[in-house]
Amino acid sequence: MIKEKRLKYIVFCLLNMTGIFAFVGQVAAQAIVGDTHSGYSVAAYVWPSCHDDRPKGHELLWPAGTGEWEIIKKGTPRFEGHYQPKQPLWGYEMDNNPQVMEKWIDAATQHGVNVFIFDWYWYDEGPFLESCINDGFLKARNNDKMQFYIMWANHDVKKNYWNVHKYGNDESLLWDASVDWKNFKIIVDRVINQYFEKGNYFKINGAPVFSIFSLEKFVQSFGTVDEARKALDYFRKEVKRYGFPELHIQSIIGGGMPDEKMLQQIEQLGINSMTHYNWGGPHPEDYMTWGKESMERMDKWVEALSVPYFPNASVGWDDTPRFPHKTQKDVVHYNNSPQSFATYLQKVKEYLDVRPALPKLITVFSWNEWIEGGYLLPDMKYGFGYLEAVKEVILDGKYDGYK
Repeated sequence: MIKEKRLKYIVFCLLNMTGIFAFVGQVAAQAIVGDTHSGYSVAAYVWPSCHDDRPKGHELLWPAGTGEWEIIKKGTPRFEGHYQPKQPLWGYEMDNNPQVMEKWIDAATQHGVNVFIFDWYWYDEGPFLESCINDGFLKARNNDKMQFYIMWANHDVKKNYWNVHKYGNDESLLWDASVDWKNFKIIVDRVINQYFEKGNYFKINGAPVFSIFSLEKFVQSFGTVDEARKALDYFRKEVKRYGFPELHIQSIIGGGMPDEKMLQQIEQLGINSMTHYNWGGPHPEDYMTWGKESMERMDKWVEALSVPYFPNASVGWDDTPRFPHKTQKDVVHYNNSPQSFATYLQKVKEYLDVRPALPKLITVFSWNEWIEGGYLLPDMKYGFGYLEAVKEVILDGKYDGYK
């Protein structure tokens, strides 16, 4: 009898110890998840130009076979202390290489960036720079860790905009971003099947998010606002036909103060939300001034808009490699540091914190805009400084403790 009781007691203890270990393991697992998931969707724009795009990019813009690295390397300092050319810590890697993308995904998610917004183009009845997402991101073995969505960059391109060394002063049009109904239907089918159907495509309330850079250009494509609305209604209908509850159409504020014409178009077209690509112009030399003025403009837009606005945090601005005539006054360089960026990232985080009904989406300029001086990727000057800034604000809550 005594032996039997002892045996039952031992079994009881073992079962309880198993429960304790299971509980501890569960807590540890939750802690690990907490290190990489914050409740915020921090979405960094990806400018997919650093690979050998064929035929368009190679034949018309960057014949060296390295995409826009060809231009980035030619950046020259315009004043004392001007950091040009930019020097990536990991070298001049091709953005359509899945191994490169795997490294990007790991670095991003470990520091609190959990969404990539891919700039996406359609010129001359076909895609441009699509290999970054198709061959890089979608073939990365770890892409399930990262959500993504598309920003259709439907803006015209002048010949000397993306390669002034090749075209000099030639400002004639290389590509018109207008599309007709035939091409728009191809675009709709393409993005639904290639991207929306992916399990890690970013959605709001189940609706895939599709961002449009220029509403003005979109309306021009179809001639009238009414016809443009018909195009978006067709898009919504197709999305629902594929089993999604709705389509979330986002658009980009180009800069400046609220514009009555644009505000009307947003309502007439049925746009669901607005954000910025970056803080836009004017570009004062002082980052702190740029940030302060941008926050003031954001407040004006939020007040004027009838749809949700998702805030933007911008790293910096320096597009001198594209424009030989630009000088010190065109560059945001004073107080331009990871610490300054962190303080403004905190401000946009607080914008969301006081709006609990709004999805916690922050757009960031940008992941890799080396050519425009706004990137989170590590470089030879700041190391991982900008990624660490994101981690401190989003994951660690470093700036939350003294509210």
